[in-house]
Amino acid sequence: MGNVYNAQNIASYLIYELNEGHVFVNNMSIQNILASVERKWQQIFGHSAYKEKVYAKEEGYTVKEVFEAYEGYGASHIPLPATEYYLKYGTFQLVERTYAIPDLQLEEIRLIQQAITQYCYQLLTNAS
Repeated sequence: MGNVYNAQNIASYLIYELNEGHVFVNNMSIQNILASVERKWQQIFGHSAYKEKVYAKEEGYTVKEVFEAYEGYGASHIPLPATEYYLKYGTFQLVERTYAIPDLQLEEIRLIQQAITQYCYQLLTNAS
């Protein structure tokens, strides 16, 4: 089980969830949570969670496309997901919209929520 998703869509889910809980989220925290999701996904489902290539470096884990989308925020809080450009078939109008939240299965939601909870716990631990 377990589908493969666009990492931008998972990042959108993370940003909305963290903002809803009034939790600070920046580019590095998104990368941290994406890494946690990837590890858990590999353990449970046996394959990557993302369509994009995943880069593991000395500085940490990176999904390049997601990192570049939020690079302009620096260390600041991200209030909304990144936008994509969409050309609806049969029209000549280019539409800018935020990346959508994927239609996740219940087990996938639980896994991502565990990663979010772990991130929030780390924030609290570092703050105290």
